[in-house]
Amino acid sequence: MLFARSRWAGRYTSRMPELRDRMIVALDVPSASQARALVSRIGEAASFYKVGKQLFTAEGPQVVRDLVSSGRRVFLDLKFHDIPNTVGSAVASAIGLGVTMLTVHASGGSGMLKAAAEAARGSQTTVLAVTVLTSLGEPDLAETGLSSTVEQQVLRLGRLAIDSGCGGVVASAHEARQIRSQIAGDFAVVTPGVRPSGAAKGDQARVVTPREAFEAGATHIVVGRPITAAADPAQAARVILDEIATAKLR
Repeated sequence: MLFARSRWAGRYTSRMPELRDRMIVALDVPSASQARALVSRIGEAASFYKVGKQLFTAEGPQVVRDLVSSGRRVFLDLKFHDIPNTVGSAVASAIGLGVTMLTVHASGGSGMLKAAAEAARGSQTTVLAVTVLTSLGEPDLAETGLSSTVEQQVLRLGRLAIDSGCGGVVASAHEARQIRSQIAGDFAVVTPGVRPSGAAKGDQARVVTPREAFEAGATHIVVGRPITAAADPAQAARVILDEIATAKLR
């Protein structure tokens, strides 16, 4: 087995399983061996991991299967964007891997989004629609021919995704509050670009702290380098869990 089975540590409180399920650690590494070493170092401090394009392209679906079989949850962040039939088939394949969440691009349009949602119907997998990448600002939107502000574009695509049957959206916490106030429904909001207070922004243009993300309406946060590049990844994860514990969770 690639990954040792996840175990609870007795020192954790009864709330820890809930808190761990709200924090997704990004395994943005180039190989399964590095992913295995990182997951081992983090240990019981995290239970939910993101597998993105870098690791999936290098190692294929087996790394997802191994994480799932070890008792961990997987957020498959491949951002499917293609014709409806192709995306629907890709979603069905991802569901077969046992992933908890997966992503599609909301800009693929209602036909594609409905195909993704239909493929996931009846499963335990949540389809999330990516609105505007957290690395982008309004000059970037203008460069692609969009005159909308980031907030306007996020709301437009978020409403399209939820109306098309998706189970949630991926959006910066800067827009999460507007999403909650203007789009009706009980759906997930997953927020990337989260950094603990004092951490470097990296290549993210719109960043917030974990507490700010949840108070804005996020249901989950994605954290990468503040944990994975830390000298002690497990301790870095626990610090973030402590901060999540102070926020009001949806």
